[in-house]
This record gives sequence, structure tokens and C-alpha cells, in this order.
Amino acid sequence: MKIRTRIERMIGRIDDIEYFLNQKEGRIVEALHDRILKPAIRMQIINLSEDFTKLANDGAFGILSRFDPSEIKGLNAVRNFIAHDYDSVDDEIMELVLRRHLPEIKKKLIEIYSAEV
Repeated sequence: MKIRTRIERMIGRIDDIEYFLNQKEGRIVEALHDRILKPAIRMQIINLSEDFTKLANDGAFGILSRFDPSEIKGLNAVRNFIAHDYDSVDDEIMELVLRRHLPEIKKKLIEIYSAEV
């Protein structure tokens, strides 16, 4: 897959998460307590984390260097908790990722995508 297409897909994943949150008028805590929205949000986080791994596998280190390593590491840690110990994922950590990290990640992805035109 072309790197540009992967980045576009990553932006789409965050757009999907934002759409899910908007179902609760942007109230993250309420969305994380919703039986349908919570798994949907978690699945997109898993997919987004895996996309970052695929960028590394594709050798897109110039793109990855534009991100704070703690953002990617935190996203990967949450992904691992979701994938391997679903019930123990702390909603406060999820809220932090959704509120603080995803907007920054999306902003950088859009900047990278726009520069690639």
C-alpha cells in the first residue's frame, strides 16, 4: 500500500472515532460507556496503532519522526491493552488518548498528507 493511501486511511480512522464521539455530542466519557460505541472506538484505535507499525515496516521513518514518540508509544500501549486484556483497559487512559493525543496525531497526519500532494 502506498504511504499516502495509508495516511489517508489513518485520518479516516480518526474521523470515524470523532463520528462515534459525536453520537454522544462529543462527551467522551458517555461514549466510552456506550455498549456499541466503546468497542467501535477501541477497534479504530487498534487499527490506527497497527497502521503506525505498518509505516515503520514500510520504512517511512521520515514520517514517523514527525510524531512525538510518546504519542505513538501511548497509542500502541492502549492497543495492546485492548487486544490482550480487554476488560482491564482504564477508561481514564482511553479518555486521555481521545482528548489529548488523537487530535495532535490527526493534525500531524493532515499536515503530512497535505505536503505529499
